[in-house]
Amino acid sequence: MLYGYAGKILHVDLTNQTVEIEQPDETFYRHYVGGSLMGLYYLWKNTPQGADPLGPENTLVFTLSAPTGLPVSGQSRSTITCKSPSSGGAADSQAGGFWPAELKRAGFDAIVVKGAAASPVYLWIEDGKAELRDAAHLWGKSTLAVDEALKEELGDNKVEIAQVGPAGEKLSNFAAVMNMANRAWGRTGVGAVMGSKKLKAIVVRGRGKITPAHKGRIAALSKKGAAEFPDSDMELFGKYGTADTVMANHGAGGLPTRNWDAGAMETANLISGERLYDELLRGAEAGNQDKQGRDTCYACIVRCKRVVESEWQGIKLVPEYGGPEYETIATFGSYCGVEDLHAVTYANQLCNEYGVDTISCGATLSWAMDCYENGVFTQEELDGLDLRFGNAEAMIAMLEKTLKREGIGDVLAMGSAKAADHLGKGHEYLLTVKGQELPAHMPHVKRSLALIYAVNPFGADHQSSEHDPNYHPKVYEGKPEAPGTKRFLEPLGLTRPQATKVLNAEKVEFALKTQYNYSTTDTINVCQFVYGPAWQLYGPQDMAELMSATTGWDIGVDEIQEIGQRRLNLMRAYNAREGLNRDQDTLPKKLFRKALSGGRSDGIILDEPELKAGLDMYFEQAGWDVTTGTPTRAALEAAGLAWVADDLGV
Repeated sequence: MLYGYAGKILHVDLTNQTVEIEQPDETFYRHYVGGSLMGLYYLWKNTPQGADPLGPENTLVFTLSAPTGLPVSGQSRSTITCKSPSSGGAADSQAGGFWPAELKRAGFDAIVVKGAAASPVYLWIEDGKAELRDAAHLWGKSTLAVDEALKEELGDNKVEIAQVGPAGEKLSNFAAVMNMANRAWGRTGVGAVMGSKKLKAIVVRGRGKITPAHKGRIAALSKKGAAEFPDSDMELFGKYGTADTVMANHGAGGLPTRNWDAGAMETANLISGERLYDELLRGAEAGNQDKQGRDTCYACIVRCKRVVESEWQGIKLVPEYGGPEYETIATFGSYCGVEDLHAVTYANQLCNEYGVDTISCGATLSWAMDCYENGVFTQEELDGLDLRFGNAEAMIAMLEKTLKREGIGDVLAMGSAKAADHLGKGHEYLLTVKGQELPAHMPHVKRSLALIYAVNPFGADHQSSEHDPNYHPKVYEGKPEAPGTKRFLEPLGLTRPQATKVLNAEKVEFALKTQYNYSTTDTINVCQFVYGPAWQLYGPQDMAELMSATTGWDIGVDEIQEIGQRRLNLMRAYNAREGLNRDQDTLPKKLFRKALSGGRSDGIILDEPELKAGLDMYFEQAGWDVTTGTPTRAALEAAGLAWVADDLGV
């Protein structure tokens, strides 16, 4: 018996308006598991080499995994995979909420979407059945309006909805897919791909049960997390959300400020997670933020999602659109030199309303600000806006133009890299890797991130490996009586901690092995803020126990790492098939030519020869070709991907 999984994959052909159900055998599930790895398999098999990312030949895959929908923290996650409109390589994005658990209860482990509809449609899935319905009446509506309309139309407030907003319809390069109007499959432009297919939404309702192999062991794992949560690092994380790290990054000199001119913001306290909690969270005035201002994903004890209720310049901040995470506070706040937390929170609301990735969107605006400050753009070219750093009103006005694709905003909606190419200027101020804007963690003070940002297959990403401070000797030791970094990293063979600003062979091994581990979390589809190799609530051993107890398979930490290694090899191989190689594994020139100014990172500049040496060590340790960065046949065969080596011709 196949435990945990629903055992069915839904295939949707939008061109021919058909749906079919596949029932893979257990061998397939054991090898491709779910999440990103399973999505990449279907992407490779269904998308022709060289396909236009915004053409009907691209494949859009939504995937779950075995633990999805079980009563344990951190499991209600889903991955979207497709060919990226940003890089031309593999796109990969995760989101939580209740939609993933609902899809599992509706009877499916994945949805494979091919082709494109002639007019807008939505996919309705209920208890093992699926059909396409007209969505012309939903086209152009905001995410919250669509949620409300579909619940009324279907007569069920318990349906869960994954959708594209108006930005995805207009093919914004950083469009997201949204659920609950505030949970985003945000990165890599997956919303543009969904919009190009005229697939407005996937609506799910399930009443089925999910059967694990060992229900008692799942219950024990859940109880263990609940017992350890109050004394773990996760307790503060739950209270303040990811915004808790604003002041920590500022203090370390790692808060990107004014398009990465500095690593510290003089007024960082004005946009801190503590201030967000004290003043903007719903219930703040009555002192009951923990009851009203924090939301959760299905069956998760952490409750890290922000719920705000305030206003900006007389405009209401709507609780249903959620509140800003750390990355959003940084990209619309410190990146843009904006110290008005209400403006930043309103920017977050607009992004969720229209459906875009807050990281790439905010970073694109900060790039435009940098270009304006340095005379690359005139005020006239920016539709008359005085887009200087710190001008919150101009930032919001330009954001609205970008979301609506009006005036210069039509160009900025391409993302900063493509906007620079289109305009023929501003390249020296770009902060992108493989076309994707950098997230808000600075490799100047976390050196292995320089390496991971460069090599990550879908562009710079802060959630693709563990960060250097957790391998620093002082942090690594942890507290023996409590969940600690050492307890989690040692099973991965990481026992020789290094300073944060070092990029030697041991640090490269740390980067690669934790990248495998994070790669696994995106495959078994668990939250990286709950499961991971360092500070999280659950470690690698717990991930292995979760999979074993769910499926009945005998899985240990070694196989957990092998799953992540397989996914990373397949993703790099797909990129190689689409023409990406080591030439794209680099960092923005600005990071090598301009030293940071102010704060603890004052004067720091990245060293290009150091990165090149790190890349050589990384490819050698991964077993890939050092010249091209492409997985070798030996590496692919060792990962159980001999058929990929055959297709790739290596």
